Amino acid sequence: MRYVEGMIQLYFLSILCNGVAGYLLFSMIDGENSPQIPITNPTFHLVLGILCAVTGILKLLSPIPYGPNAVRGVLIFGDLIPATAGIVAGLIFIFGIYRKDTDANSGELDRIGTNLLIFKKPIGMALMATAFIHFIFGQILFL
Repeated sequence: MRYVEGMIQLYFLSILCNGVAGYLLFSMIDGENSPQIPITNPTFHLVLGILCAVTGILKLLSPIPYGPNAVRGVLIFGDLIPATAGIVAGLIFIFGIYRKDTDANSGELDRIGTNLLIFKKPIGMALMATAFIHFIFGQILFL
């Protein structure tokens, strides 16, 4: 039972990170990199991005056991959708800070990051929906 208790914190951290990141991405004003609420500190965005990415990677590697008699979950795909959403949110926030601080064109990385930043509002909505659904239906295998 100790295994389950330790992973619950990661479950709630994933919900919190995905929800906050989704709200910040969805509420960003077009053309500016500042949300409508006063959380414009780039350090906050960087820490949130790193936290989302690390939480997403940890959720892939440490699944929560499912079912009343389960000892372990699926080995790799613990919570696939929230983990992937967290990694994408982390990349968006980290790339947004990186792009703001540098002027150089880095080729492939710049193209991928630009494509992610174009879809920040739909990704924000998807992150908030993922966080809500993951909170409501926590023991469904891929949610």
